[in-house]
Amino acid sequence: MAQAKHSSQAILMATIVVAILLIVVVWPLSMMGKGSAPAAANDEAEARIQPVAKFELASAPAAKSDGKPRDGATVYNSVCMACHGSGAAGAPKAGDKAAWAPRIATGMPALLKSATNGKNAMPPKGGAADLTDAELKGAVEHLVGLSK
Repeated sequence: MAQAKHSSQAILMATIVVAILLIVVVWPLSMMGKGSAPAAANDEAEARIQPVAKFELASAPAAKSDGKPRDGATVYNSVCMACHGSGAAGAPKAGDKAAWAPRIATGMPALLKSATNGKNAMPPKGGAADLTDAELKGAVEHLVGLSK
């Protein structure tokens, strides 16, 4: 009987020690994100853990200065050249006859459909949602002309 009493006292003491450790160590850690730290400390920590740089693909809309439709070369230079000039995001480069030959072989309607709806990494209308169908067609024809 003495053995059982000693065992239950040991269990009780162990439970108390664990409870105290939880209160002293774990509970303050869980409260850190709940306003216990000064706002300046949170801001500094947030600034330190930010990535070095961010990369976002965005397209600047081509400017319509006079409200008149833009010709194919103007649209290409202001919208399409960003990717098709350098080959960014897997875009076939303008003037690369080998890359463009199979695309040109599909025909102008297929090329216009790809340009209108987007293809792979290219967003619809190259990201310039304000392009009219005629402006987009002119840009595709210009790009095809550079690549023949």
